Amino acid sequence: MGQAQTINLESVRSRRKDDSRRKPESLTKLKQAARKLFVERGYDATRPQDIAREAGLGHGTFYLHYPDKRACFLAFVQEAREELNAHLRAHRQTGANLEQRIAATLHAVYDYSDQHPGVLRAALADERIIDADGVQARPLLMQWGDEWAQMIREAVAEGKARSDYDAEIVGQAIAGALHQTGREAHHAGRGRDLLIVNLTAFLCRALKPD
Repeated sequence: MGQAQTINLESVRSRRKDDSRRKPESLTKLKQAARKLFVERGYDATRPQDIAREAGLGHGTFYLHYPDKRACFLAFVQEAREELNAHLRAHRQTGANLEQRIAATLHAVYDYSDQHPGVLRAALADERIIDADGVQARPLLMQWGDEWAQMIREAVAEGKARSDYDAEIVGQAIAGALHQTGREAHHAGRGRDLLIVNLTAFLCRALKPD
């Protein structure tokens, strides 16, 4: 092999290494930019080229990581869910009764909202994410309802909640009610402590075993 060929191969290997390093970096920049714009503008008003520009990258770089805006938004929703779940786990109390579990969960949700302004509002919005094959992604609000359903099942197993409810139905009802209550409280300027006290009392009475 000649010297020119050796130099050329080394150059190709060097470029590949640079590309492998740049891909994670560009993905991180895109995620940060997408999060910022989805929170500020919402899903409909955010375009792939806007995300790439906000990230300081070329338009084509967006499509190296995401096939479309829908996939990018779903990644944002999943990241928000994982962050929220980690926050909830950190605030979970071992051996707590139902009232303490509900209050701790509400405190954790509002803490997360305060620390990450607008993220849950954007992630819980109507995604309108039907793909070309007609497959609909499961919205974060429904995933949140699943978490409440699991809490109810655990409380029922311990004899701390009534067992004649369908946990899935009630879990989704709680998630929807809390989402709507939070939106109304935000517009009305109600404090979080008032929300937590009232919601905890309401849910505990509704779920209390006979």
